[in-house]
Amino acid sequence: MPTVITIDPVTRLEGHLRVDVTVDSVEGKPQVVEARVSGTSFRGFETMLVNRDPTEAPHLTQRICGVCSVPHGVAAALALEQAGQSTIPENARVLRNLVLGANFIQSHILHFYQFSLLDYVGGPGMPPWEPQWDVDRRLNAEDSARLVDHYRLALQAARATNEMAAVFAGRQPHSPALVPGGFTNVPTADQVALFRKYCGTGAEFIRRVYVPDVDFIASRYPEYSKLGRGCGNLLAFGGFALDAAGRELFLTGGRMTEGGREVQPLKLEAVTEQVTCSWYDNGSTNRHPADGVTQAVYPKEGAYSWLKAPRYEGEPYETGPLARMTIDGLYRQGISVHDRHRARAAEALRIAEALPRWLDQVKPDEAVYTRYAVPSEAEAAGLTEAPRGALGHWLKIRQGKIAHYQVVTPTCWNGSPRDDRQKPGPMEKALVGTPVADAKQPVEVLRVVHSFDPCLACAVHVSRPVHPARALVFPGPRTD
Repeated sequence: MPTVITIDPVTRLEGHLRVDVTVDSVEGKPQVVEARVSGTSFRGFETMLVNRDPTEAPHLTQRICGVCSVPHGVAAALALEQAGQSTIPENARVLRNLVLGANFIQSHILHFYQFSLLDYVGGPGMPPWEPQWDVDRRLNAEDSARLVDHYRLALQAARATNEMAAVFAGRQPHSPALVPGGFTNVPTADQVALFRKYCGTGAEFIRRVYVPDVDFIASRYPEYSKLGRGCGNLLAFGGFALDAAGRELFLTGGRMTEGGREVQPLKLEAVTEQVTCSWYDNGSTNRHPADGVTQAVYPKEGAYSWLKAPRYEGEPYETGPLARMTIDGLYRQGISVHDRHRARAAEALRIAEALPRWLDQVKPDEAVYTRYAVPSEAEAAGLTEAPRGALGHWLKIRQGKIAHYQVVTPTCWNGSPRDDRQKPGPMEKALVGTPVADAKQPVEVLRVVHSFDPCLACAVHVSRPVHPARALVFPGPRTD
């Protein structure tokens, strides 16, 4: 008889996530046969931007998330620069890449050690790591102790990479340095020297600790190299501009379809957001983000998430380090739980090794800003990559004010609910087939979910409710 397991909230990630899985016997073995992934809180960033000065967008959108604030600031600045047809100094381009790169490294380290490792290794014998589930543990005492020590080292490494970003950004997270027209901090020789020291420390940790630990966990849990495939479609917008025009990117954009081996170019007009299973008005479904409408409808029959369902040509796509590394041709081992971890660690090392080269391009005491003028009327999009995947900001300016703002985040791609055709999102599809040994301790489900590194804080959609009495009604438990 089928059993429904609910994990609400899923912990060790950013924001509030609920997962419902139906477990049934398949060939005599219990496994997930259906899954629903729900974002259970809604936020007001897109709505709060309307009628504001456009130059406020990089500052406000960075508050979407405390881990990956830099990509939001970059995306907002890129959208404004496209709207104003402005270019930025080379110094600013390089400084943005350095700060964004440091943010990527920090997020990747944080994800594996603080968010995912404890699915496989028992934590320290004290609160808040106790009580712990009595689940499938395959490591001896010595290996467990070593990895717990690395968990602690990772906290120091993540802190150091945040400090590295702040050398130029002034503060991390939520840097004031990311503005349309360039950057606010004129770099000094002392800052360059300090950033270089951090570069060496970060790369050493990734090379000597992070990458080997990912491989070690994969060797002890080999079945997760075959579990968690998902939809099989991969997508990236690309990021880290290597030229002034942004035509050459360190992380290239493109997409690969299920079973395909060739990278195909993106057509941005093919991106839509569907809301049949989201708490929004069905009249707004299947719209391009440039014309998206966020009209909340709660409760709504058949809906179960505050996340919309982004689709490309009507199909779900996975985004993130695995998508980027696969599209760049640097990782072609497959799509699974362990592949996501391995690709993320490999990407962290790739970026860490690129930072010193980019740092050589910084010109101390030279220009970082070109005066920016807000256009009276304009439409634009700022596309980049966040640690968790493809990030897009769509903007309309009317009479010098923001008239429309829509954000499509990586977790909306990965954690989307079913779409207008009832097709599951990538994470929902990835959960199907996952074995569950103990319905009361479904650690196997967490291993799949955590491999995506979901960030529900970035699910920014919200509008005024259809009835004032529903303004404070939230589905599920309130934890804030």
